Amino acid sequence: MEKINAVITGVGGYVPNYILDNEEMSHIVDTSDEWIMERIGVKTRHILKPEQGSGTSYMMTRAVKQLLEKTQADPDSIEVVIAATTTPDYHFPSTASLVIGNVGLKHAFGFDMEAACAGFLYAMELGANLIRSGAHKRIIICGGDHMSSMTNYQDRNTCPIFGDGAACVMMEATTEDYGLMDSYLLTDGKGYENLHMEAGGSARMPSHETVDERLHFVFQDGRPVFKHAVTKMSAAVETIAKRNNLSKDDIAWVVPHQANVRIETAVASRLGVDESHVMINIDHMANTSGGTLPLALWEYEPQLKKGDKLVFTAFGAGFSWGASYMVWGYDGAAEAAKSPAEFYKEGEISREEWYAKRGVK
Repeated sequence: MEKINAVITGVGGYVPNYILDNEEMSHIVDTSDEWIMERIGVKTRHILKPEQGSGTSYMMTRAVKQLLEKTQADPDSIEVVIAATTTPDYHFPSTASLVIGNVGLKHAFGFDMEAACAGFLYAMELGANLIRSGAHKRIIICGGDHMSSMTNYQDRNTCPIFGDGAACVMMEATTEDYGLMDSYLLTDGKGYENLHMEAGGSARMPSHETVDERLHFVFQDGRPVFKHAVTKMSAAVETIAKRNNLSKDDIAWVVPHQANVRIETAVASRLGVDESHVMINIDHMANTSGGTLPLALWEYEPQLKKGDKLVFTAFGAGFSWGASYMVWGYDGAAEAAKSPAEFYKEGEISREEWYAKRGVK
């Protein structure tokens, strides 16, 4: 029996129209463009407004519809949908089930995966294993978060970090040597005090007290999180590179979680990879948690070539982190050209203008 690999065959994405820039942010909280850029590297972030859509499922639905339109895949051929998110629409039903219903996937089952900012990385490995088992041939993996729904806009240390957005990939079975080749994933359970949302779960249910104390927002102690993220992500990418005999010259792209531009450059430096081979969009996308990795693929798709070797890495609450090695399965420029007119901002600017504005060739 031939070995089955799981390869990405398409990417779709969506970001809301409304852009919150640092100038506007400085009127919301005591901050400045200079302060934000120096510490985080975020210039703008997309925010989902209630009048545009509701919840993470709205953004994931838009991304999946774009993916299906680009790939021309039969919706009836989709067997599984995995939604990696920390901001589900509801405790239940799952966000994946809402996406399945919205898109009209008649033969799929779905579920959510919650591993904070590492969620999409974990979901790729899980999805790949569903395919490697031989039980499934075509699945969709979504990653995205409505981070503004749990961002405290009175906290100058955290509110500039986060934005909203979602993207997805189609993963299919192949017997060729392309796809997700290896993953190194870890959780240590030691990160609660540094990064969490205290209320809203079964340990501390919602009450007047929790609302008054503003405990339904992200809490982050930035310094230890930064230290752990750099250390853990760097060690993970070194491990994945070593056990797959990857030199810095072999790696076409490093795809890091977009948490802080200094973290991304530190990880690339540890690998010895030039920054021109690191996917960075935090300046205009901010940290979309589970959305950062697939949104980076969505944005850089035109530059990806069949056979490119990619190393993904992410770090999130828990602490949860890891790295994955992938051999890219198609030439991205041709597929990106199939994006519908609403690729960005409901067609207000062209696809070419969007890429040019962001320096993507």
